Amino acid sequence: MSEDIIKIRNQIMALAEEYFILKEKDKIFIQNISSIPVSGKVLDNKDLINLIQSSLDMWLTAGEFTEKFEKAISAKTGIRHTLFVNSGSSANLLAITALKKFYNLQDGDEVITSAVNFPTTLNPIIQSNLKPVLVDAERDTYNIDVNLIESSITQKTKGIVLAHTLGNPFNLEKVKNLCDKYGLFLMEDMCDAFGSKYDGANVGTFGDVATLSFYPAHHITTGEGGAVLTNKPKLKKIIESLRDWGRDCYCPPGVDNTCKKRFDWQLGGLPHGYDHKYTYSHIGYNLKASDMQAAIGLSQLDKLEEFIKKRKENFNYLYNAFSEFEEFQLVKSEEKAEPSWFGFPITISKHVSFKRVDLLKYYDENRIGTRLLFGGNILLQPAYYNLDLGDPNNYPVANNVVENTFWLGVYPGLTKEMLDFVIEKTKQFLESNTN
Repeated sequence: MSEDIIKIRNQIMALAEEYFILKEKDKIFIQNISSIPVSGKVLDNKDLINLIQSSLDMWLTAGEFTEKFEKAISAKTGIRHTLFVNSGSSANLLAITALKKFYNLQDGDEVITSAVNFPTTLNPIIQSNLKPVLVDAERDTYNIDVNLIESSITQKTKGIVLAHTLGNPFNLEKVKNLCDKYGLFLMEDMCDAFGSKYDGANVGTFGDVATLSFYPAHHITTGEGGAVLTNKPKLKKIIESLRDWGRDCYCPPGVDNTCKKRFDWQLGGLPHGYDHKYTYSHIGYNLKASDMQAAIGLSQLDKLEEFIKKRKENFNYLYNAFSEFEEFQLVKSEEKAEPSWFGFPITISKHVSFKRVDLLKYYDENRIGTRLLFGGNILLQPAYYNLDLGDPNNYPVANNVVENTFWLGVYPGLTKEMLDFVIEKTKQFLESNTN
């Protein structure tokens, strides 16, 4: 790279940093005017610099930043293989599709998951022609009720697919023991739980495969983006092939002949010497992400511990305040769990005179963001209502979630001033609406 190019790049970076500082300057919170989002991205000048550096290289597909990002995620989680993809939902699709191939599952084989679910944790089970077996949630943790799992296991049960709800780890000890006892695979959806731990170990390290999301709402962001993680080299190879059109070749973009026999393979019914880069061993997709996304991910990852700390502080601040409100049931965690909180879940107690929608409308009128607990009882959602996945009435906790549960934000962009406003407005609502 010439001195002139280096000089111009340095000028661009300096101007970009100055631009970012000016753009973010003097942002203040104004009650009832400024919004209090339930989630959001927290970006700084380093994220912008990384994005610009990547764009100046004009390498738009996976490249140097992607390789570094994947290695950094593996180092952070302690999981051997990380594959960067275009979303957390794609990560789930790849994980379950690959598990079916890896374990040679048959159509109709059963997979246990929670009735309180996010659609794209459940959907890949259905899309892979496997049968989801839904189990009700626990009242206090919103995770699957581990005491109900064993009675749902049959000779056709092949695996368990679970998310750590809002960053709150499910009972990995009991679930892993059941998997070992019955020879089941375990997939951990940790899209909401990056940095959560169970018994001192990172979530995602207990199962065959784990998934992450880097959507702006999550712990770190690449814009759109996600990852599939596994310690199994053969499973990693299947996932990688499915992500990359289903090809048999494992060369990274822009690289040829890693196997040293590009024109010396004979696979399927193809003639000997058919170009290995155009040989397909799986029915796959193109679910890769770009190098510019990975560049942001790298700088975001440097801030992960800071983000987690802030999430925990915000959660604890709200928890201490809301503990005074007898109108609410607050979340609990497993004894061995150390959550990296995605949100602050609340269930309205049954004895109150108001409805959840009344409180949510009040929050909305005061520019306070809220969300429901994803699909609630997923069986009640229009997409699944007629799929014969079970009787919705058999899931009382999930039905209570549908009627009475919501969550508030704890993401690092929220200040103490914002949280105090949330607490004060909640007090005002309860004073006006409690008999």
